[in-house]
Amino acid sequence: MNIKIFVTGGTFDKEYNELDGTLFFKETHINEMLKLGRCRVELDIRTLMMVDSLDMNDSDRRIILENCKNTKENKIVITHGTDTMAETAKAIGQTIKDKTIVLTGAMVPYKFGSSDGLFNLGSALAFVQALPNGVYICMNGKYFIWNNVKKNKKTGEFEIL
Repeated sequence: MNIKIFVTGGTFDKEYNELDGTLFFKETHINEMLKLGRCRVELDIRTLMMVDSLDMNDSDRRIILENCKNTKENKIVITHGTDTMAETAKAIGQTIKDKTIVLTGAMVPYKFGSSDGLFNLGSALAFVQALPNGVYICMNGKYFIWNNVKKNKKTGEFEIL
């Protein structure tokens, strides 16, 4: 079983500029995370974009959707920013029914050392292999179905609608 990982940016891949205190994108940390986690799953990784999900627009979502539709793999993990992850899951879930797609992200950048990203990535890889066809969000060891999830901006956690 080969799993496709689509990288779209989000907090997962942000880095900290020590000079001006801003967060920015340089390159994905996925390969480093997979090595650290001793991942032994067959993967094909493709970076689609490196954007903050607050800056993601319908055009970006179409790119993600088209790549999900056109890839030969039927197991897909998408790294995504948490702020609009549910919107992207909805855009995919309304269209694709014959693949298992799991979106995941992080509340804290991986490079900060205290990130939840490594755990979320590992969980997403496990869920994508175990869940039936559908579109899901995986965060903090839980999974949610695309049409029944929201990010609680007060607690910083995903929950059922």
